[in-house]
Amino acid sequence: MKTQLDFIQDHEAARAGDLWLTQPTGGGQVKTYTFGSALDEARRMASYLQSLSLPPGSRIAIFSKNTAWWLMADLAIWLSGHVSVPIYPTLTAASIRQILEHSGATLVFVGKLDGFPAMEPGLPEGVTRVALPLAPPVPNALQWEDLVAKHPPLAGRVTRPPDDLATIIYTSGSTGEPKGVMHSFKTMASAFVFADLAHMKPEDRLLSYLPLAHVAERAVLQTTNFKVGYQVFFAESLDTFLKDLQRARPTLFGTVPRLWLKFQAGVFTRMPEEKLKRLMKIPLVNRIVKKKVLKGLGLDQVRWSVTGSAPTPPELLRWYGELGLKIGEVYGMTENWAISHIAEPGGDHVGTVGVTQPGVTCRIADTGEIQVKSPGTMLGYYKNPQLTAETVDAEGFLHTGDRGEVDARGRLRITGRVKELFKTSKGKYVAPAPIESQLLARGELEQACVSGANLAQPFALVVLAEHLRKALGAEEKVQVTKLLQLALTQINAKLDPHEQLEKLVVMREEWTVDNGLLTPTLKLKRQAIEARYGPNVPEWFTLKETIVWVN
Repeated sequence: MKTQLDFIQDHEAARAGDLWLTQPTGGGQVKTYTFGSALDEARRMASYLQSLSLPPGSRIAIFSKNTAWWLMADLAIWLSGHVSVPIYPTLTAASIRQILEHSGATLVFVGKLDGFPAMEPGLPEGVTRVALPLAPPVPNALQWEDLVAKHPPLAGRVTRPPDDLATIIYTSGSTGEPKGVMHSFKTMASAFVFADLAHMKPEDRLLSYLPLAHVAERAVLQTTNFKVGYQVFFAESLDTFLKDLQRARPTLFGTVPRLWLKFQAGVFTRMPEEKLKRLMKIPLVNRIVKKKVLKGLGLDQVRWSVTGSAPTPPELLRWYGELGLKIGEVYGMTENWAISHIAEPGGDHVGTVGVTQPGVTCRIADTGEIQVKSPGTMLGYYKNPQLTAETVDAEGFLHTGDRGEVDARGRLRITGRVKELFKTSKGKYVAPAPIESQLLARGELEQACVSGANLAQPFALVVLAEHLRKALGAEEKVQVTKLLQLALTQINAKLDPHEQLEKLVVMREEWTVDNGLLTPTLKLKRQAIEARYGPNVPEWFTLKETIVWVN
């Protein structure tokens, strides 16, 4: 079978002069790479790596935000016969060291990063450092540009057996200590199915900004891009993100629910929700408004769009659908290279993650756990055969840890995590995820975490939508309290008695990766959130108010 490494060398040979990568370099400037120029740098770096005479299959880390050189470094690692180990660009020094030491990485590419001085102690002594362009000052590092200039390009076509170990991805840690998930070229190539489903073609454009250290970006973008060869644009920063998106005018686009919600909040900041609703009801005017909103977001050229990584409120999908942007949903895990289920854009799937992808088999265990057999199933956890055996059974089914149900049309509905269930003091079990989804369907809220183990009733910690947080004076607080009280009443009316929320606790701080309350893929770190606020719960429950504001 042809691997992604084979396909990218096909593009190098047949399309050397075609534009491939567009990288912002600051101040509104960009640097572009053709297939020929990018592969030339990757081959030169591969030549340097081979000069080190490392054992075949040595682990080499990439520690950087997404850049053109991230992809080139990965190619150089593969071309030289080694294994890439991506590291999330927001981890603490302790987590970085844990990954580098556990993987046995002998070299680390350090690229574009924020706050690197606090991370630098995580790079062990004895691990060679190579600084990519746009990297901060990296002590004792060799420079990418110098090494590329000094070494001739690796000659000839390089082939790697499909079953060769290609990468080790360390999971984001939402359920505990990171684990090294091993994937071969063959399991990674299972993501070619996304290219087929989206009818991807060389003329397409895609913006790369979700971490390349995560399976979603490597499966949906990197793997399909190496096969198809469409143009990739990179984002410069959060401050320039909208401009980066408008520069790319992507035809393919995917992101996580958290960012879809932020896009919506940005729209409401410029045009109040009620006004937008009124305009959308006016014939002819609504067409102009839809086009203006999507163009303002830089999404007016999108023809295939997906969301994933966490539950997406159905009302949010409907809202985008009314604007003319049909969003599909992808369900999968690092352990199966995201090849599990898909609800294609435009289909009748709201509330589900669709049906199995080609070659995938799904079953629901007696416990309600979703178990999946996939062509993307990992080789195993690095250095942990016991955990591998516990996670992938003798029949090849991956035990996902997610709970779900399949409807009569074969569509999978995620109902929460097996281990997220908690028991109230009344002995009743509560699944937080479906309740959180209902909360996030409200335009007033941006984040929600339902908790309540050993309490008589559950409650929810919530963070207001950005446009409300920015304009929250005393008068606005009264109005928002009324809105939240109405939301609480309406949501509780849909829940079983034991699930009904006692209170909404409104947090002042946003939950972010930086404050340790979100994983790098923007999932809730439920244990961290509960640990931070747990000591305050008894006090909150002494208050008579059902909407509690935290100062």
